Amino acid sequence: MGLKAKDLADLVYEVIEIDSFKSKMGEDKDIVTLCFSVKESNAAKDLEKFVESGYSYVLDADSTPGEQTDGTYKVFVELERNRHVPEQIIELTNDVNKLADVSFKYRYHKNFRSEELTQESLTNTIPLSSSDYEGFIQESSLNNYKEFFNKSFLEYSSIVNETLTLKKPYADAIQFNVIDFGKSLDVVSKIEESFNANDFAEIIFLSKYIGDYNITKYGHKLTFENNNHMLVLERKIN
Repeated sequence: MGLKAKDLADLVYEVIEIDSFKSKMGEDKDIVTLCFSVKESNAAKDLEKFVESGYSYVLDADSTPGEQTDGTYKVFVELERNRHVPEQIIELTNDVNKLADVSFKYRYHKNFRSEELTQESLTNTIPLSSSDYEGFIQESSLNNYKEFFNKSFLEYSSIVNETLTLKKPYADAIQFNVIDFGKSLDVVSKIEESFNANDFAEIIFLSKYIGDYNITKYGHKLTFENNNHMLVLERKIN
């Protein structure tokens, strides 16, 4: 029996990732990858079957066999990189939305920030040819959260929806809400909170946990700098 409307309600996270993972079907410059994060294994398998059986333009759909380090199950979808990709993603996500009852956003290439999922935004963001993709890869750097933490002590970093999880070896993971990211001067100009000099112990802890980053606190917001780029986070306390 096929899936019906809202069968996957509350089981699929709202932020999908695009071009964040390597293709199995070919070279990344030729293939666009989508990744849905799902809360349960059976739901991930159901979504995989739904996608793989319903769209002629889907090259492959696959779900992870077990829970990932971020606590989710992943469903990967691969499409040929061409000018039709934005409308294909909109069609696909509109249909999945009927099953999951969620309004999707997307994160491109492990960017810190997610974007509203519209065809116009996708067209302006996703490289739609192999040459455009290769140019993007050469220019992109610290906007990729894996690259931003390239000089850290971390075992891994991941983002699910707007929650950033950092994990140092032999230590508990810590989590943050992602507030902003960009060039340092642009980002710091938007911070309205006053400099917080009372939480120096937290700055010391984070410096030892993460590594050699310029960390400052404004109110409850923490800023991290790397090569003239600034990340603004707010600590989540479980």
